[in-house]
Amino acid sequence: MNIKEAVLSAVSSLRAGDAHARGMKSVAQGKWGEAAAARFLEEKGWAIRGRNARPVAGDARCELDLVAETPEGTLVFVEVKTHAERSAYASRLAGVDRRKKKNLLRACASWLMKNRWHGAFRFDVVEVYGVCEDGAPDA
Repeated sequence: MNIKEAVLSAVSSLRAGDAHARGMKSVAQGKWGEAAAARFLEEKGWAIRGRNARPVAGDARCELDLVAETPEGTLVFVEVKTHAERSAYASRLAGVDRRKKKNLLRACASWLMKNRWHGAFRFDVVEVYGVCEDGAPDA
């Protein structure tokens, strides 16, 4: 291996390591946001019935961040969007695109059938702003 190949190899492995580290930080940030959203909902009197539920066997895309029940008995499928800071230009709700909605509908339908739920239900999106190292988020 010549010097050029060695440098290219080192740079590509460094980039792969950076991507892995960013991915791990992103996962940690998402888990932190989901925990913050769950605490917020529980403080409002909601019961958390499930976290990171994957009711569709073998399909990791069909994940429900939170499944909660309101004090009135309505089941709520909660999609949590966690970001470091607010954007003045766009809501983070735009992250729930057509593909994500399709996967959520599939996951919700499966959850409802598996759990034999026959009551009212709805979908909510909770936006959480902050960084997990900063402490409490803005919900």
